[in-house]
Formats: sequence, structure tokens, C-alpha cells
Amino acid sequence: MSVRLQDILKKTPQTRDRYIDFLRSFSILVVVVGHWLSAVVMKNGDGIKVYNAVGMISGLWIITWILQVMPLFFFVGGFSNSRTLNALKDKGQPLNVFYKKRAIRLLKPTIVFLIFWIFIAILLILFLPDWRKYSIAIIATVGPLWFLVVYLFVTIIAPFMLKLHKIYKILIPVLFLILTAIVDIFRFRFNIPGIAWFNVGFVWLFVHQLGFFYEDGTLINIQRWQKFIIALIGLIGLIILTNIGVYPRSMIGTGFEKISNMNPPTMCIIMLSLWLTGLAMLLREEINKWLNRTNPWILVILANRTIMTLYLWHLTAYSIAFFLLYQIGLGYHTTDNIGIWWLERPIWIILPGMIVFGFIKIFGKFEQSPKIKER
Repeated sequence: MSVRLQDILKKTPQTRDRYIDFLRSFSILVVVVGHWLSAVVMKNGDGIKVYNAVGMISGLWIITWILQVMPLFFFVGGFSNSRTLNALKDKGQPLNVFYKKRAIRLLKPTIVFLIFWIFIAILLILFLPDWRKYSIAIIATVGPLWFLVVYLFVTIIAPFMLKLHKIYKILIPVLFLILTAIVDIFRFRFNIPGIAWFNVGFVWLFVHQLGFFYEDGTLINIQRWQKFIIALIGLIGLIILTNIGVYPRSMIGTGFEKISNMNPPTMCIIMLSLWLTGLAMLLREEINKWLNRTNPWILVILANRTIMTLYLWHLTAYSIAFFLLYQIGLGYHTTDNIGIWWLERPIWIILPGMIVFGFIKIFGKFEQSPKIKER
């Protein structure tokens, strides 16, 4: 164990909420592995097409009700932003300190990633006459940036939203829920598709706002049956919404349904967020016992140190793995033979994992390692 890691372990305060660190690393790791497992990439004369196995294999949509964990990341973001803002206020430090901290952590590794892909795009345009055939694959590879844009938005207005939370409490997320429902009604009932993009703000601000209730102790201190009710409301809401003939059952975009519940988000993501938040609160006590042990906590620390780098580069790693494995006959993905498709899955975890580890070694230094503080 490195000296630095030993120091981090020793400096971890007893009051630190380790569960938040776990949820952050868990949610991103699930997203990364989920992308590697579910990607169905096909190459032919028309170029490269990227599909999602959830839309191709019957019944696979059910796993998205557990493994579409992006709401948990925004939930964690609400907690972290609230904790940091409150700590800075207690110390009498100005608001620009908050923005500087968040900008360094989010933008520094992102700018490096963008420079790399701008350079690659220029090379492809200059030296690959039929580069347009591969534009969809390139767009899919830089897909992680959508999340960062939205997360940056909710972070920028976090100080204002925290003030509203302290005054109006539960009324704020209720308002966002109602606004999301209104947008969906106008979108589907009155056939106004463009209005759907308002939900990018309403839905993710709803989830971010839930994180404030965790930070102020509300979600921790409520009774276990109340946490169960939150999860149950979300689950029942999902069941009802996905059976009225409007919303698809999958909580991710697969390219096979008429609409996606994620892009732009719908009321289903509101219900998913309640389901996952309630579930997370129910599991908190047991997982915290596990995190109080040295080895699990070390794993969480290691995962969080370069979590943004992992997220940014994981699809680039997958793309490289695809072109390498394609040369030996493993690059043609098809679900015509489900058995063979499933048997290949470990390969599409191991090789991208090795490649992304290399990216972390190279680019991880551009990500500010999180310091252990009371937050």
C-alpha cells in the first residue's frame, strides 16, 4: 500500500459519509461496465453502427430498472454540492471558491479529453475519405460529454437551489415533478415534441434536489418503512407508466423504441430516481458496515481518485478494443446466436478494462484527486 493511500486512510474522519463515496464510484462503474456489456457494434460497407443489446434481446429491459444508475450520481452531486457550500459558508469563504473547486474537478480532465478527440477528428477528416461512415461511432464515443454538460448546469445553480431548499424543502422537488408531468402531457397528448427538452433541467434538478435531503439528514433519519414507501412509490410509478402505451419499458435509449426515457428524460426517470433513492436508503446501514472495513474502503478510495477519467475514456477504450478484436473475428457482434453473444461478454470487459487502465495511468494526473475531508 502506498504511503499516500495510508495517509488517506488515517485521515478519514469518523464523521465522513463513506456511503456517498461508495454511491459515486458504484454508479459510474455500473455505467461503464453496462456500456461495455450492452454495446452491439456492427461493421459493414456502410460503416460502423452502434446498437444496444437491451433493445435487441427480449426482456433485457428489466435490468435497466436496477442498473440505470445515473440518477444516483446526480443524487450524490446534490449531497456533495450542499455539503461543500455549507462548509464554505461556515468558514466565511466566498462562493467563487466553490465554483473553482468544481471547475477544476470537472473541466480539467474534460478539456484534455476534448483536445484528444478534436485531434483525432481532424486526422480522420484529412486522411479518411469516407470518414462520414464512422461519424455515428465517433459521436457515440464522445457521448459521455452529455452528462457533464447537464451536471455542470445543475452545479452552477446549486447555490440558488440550496437556498430554495432551506426555505421551501419538499415543495421544490414536488414542483419539478409537476413540471416534468406537464411537459410530458404537452409532449405526448398535444404532440409538441420540442417541449421535451425542458425536462433535461426539471428531471435532473429534481434528483439533485433529493441529495439535499440526504445531506441535511432528512433521508437518513426517517423511519425504515418511510424509505420503503419512497422506493415503492417509484417502483409502482414505473410499472404504471410503462404499461399505458406511451413510455418504453427500458430506462436507457436503445435506438429501437419510438422515444427514449433518458434523452430527453421523462416522468419514468423521476419514478426511477425515487425507486433507486429509496432502495439506496434501505441498503445504507448494511453497506456502511462493510465500508467501515479497511479493504472495501481502500477500493472506494481508489475508484474515486480518477472516477472522471474513467468515465470520460471508457468508450474510447471500448472503441480501441473493438478494432483490435475485429481483426481476429470477434468484432462482429450479432444476437442471432444469443449463446455465443453472451460467451463473448467477458472479453468485452477484460480488454477495454486493460485499455482504460492505461488511459487512467496517462490522463489520471489531470484529475484532481479528492482529498479526504468531512463531507
